[in-house]
Amino acid sequence: MRHVLSALVQNRPGVLSRVTGLISRRGFNIESLSVGPTEDITKSRVTAIVDADDVAYEQIVKQLNKLISVHKIIDLTGSEALERELILIKVNADAAHRSEIVEIVNVFRAKIVDVGKRSLTIEATGAQNKLLAMEELLRAYGIRGITRTGVIAMRRSGSDQH
Repeated sequence: MRHVLSALVQNRPGVLSRVTGLISRRGFNIESLSVGPTEDITKSRVTAIVDADDVAYEQIVKQLNKLISVHKIIDLTGSEALERELILIKVNADAAHRSEIVEIVNVFRAKIVDVGKRSLTIEATGAQNKLLAMEELLRAYGIRGITRTGVIAMRRSGSDQH
């Protein structure tokens, strides 16, 4: 099962290594990982997507809670959470197909951030399924490169703060 884990950790060297090491040592793959500073400069937020059954996931959370550098863990799996990811896609775009590509970009509320003679670079944010759908449509034109940030997540307003 896909689990979304959000951890508030100390913003210090080695903390990310300890968190990811604990998860990987138990044989679980981290499908997505995103880390960044929070409103408090002494803390960072780690968002990880982990594929594990409920019992194994519970064990991971218990072990993470034992780490001194971990302040708080929230399971955003199946909750009313906002999930977003950023993707940059460089796609072949000759003169004959540019307008078609621009239409796709507009439908997905993405934007063109770089223009070359034979390519366009597109930036989009959103849920993973939206980004995958756009990527699939752009494949017909030839994708030169893709880079993704990984998922970030936060509870919606009205839920517990995190």
